[in-house]
Amino acid sequence: MSTDPTPTPELDERDRRILECLQKDGRMANSDLAERVNLSPSACLRRVKRLEEIGVIDRYVALLGRAKLGRAGTAFLLIKMERQSKDLFKQFERAIVEIPEVLEVHLIAGDADYIVKMAYRDAQDFERLYFEDLMNLPGVVGTQTKLSLRSVYSDTALRMRRN
Repeated sequence: MSTDPTPTPELDERDRRILECLQKDGRMANSDLAERVNLSPSACLRRVKRLEEIGVIDRYVALLGRAKLGRAGTAFLLIKMERQSKDLFKQFERAIVEIPEVLEVHLIAGDADYIVKMAYRDAQDFERLYFEDLMNLPGVVGTQTKLSLRSVYSDTALRMRRN
């Protein structure tokens, strides 16, 4: 259930094709994009600008090769907080996003309060992160760690369903 009161924008087939192309290559020239979606360059640019303005296109990023940068390990941590307190959660959230190795943080329902995805170098690096950073965060009383052996599937693209 979404808490965002904004209605889902109407996207036609061309909008979906534009989004698919840009998710594969955000640096694609507008002329190439227009050709792929069978639009004039000016019509294509207008559509892209509209998609940006309404927030469907959130931002453009470069995806880094983590293994090439020495951060091939992936850990998922279930974090249990000492109490359910908005102030404590805010303190924790402000602190955890300052850890450079943290890739994602989600407030969750269930036995744990947060799930955190982290990148790390090796076992010694993870141990340092765990004891020096994570266990010193405000309110953390317990964790459950899952280390990824290998990624079976990962994508940054939001696949578009056809209506």
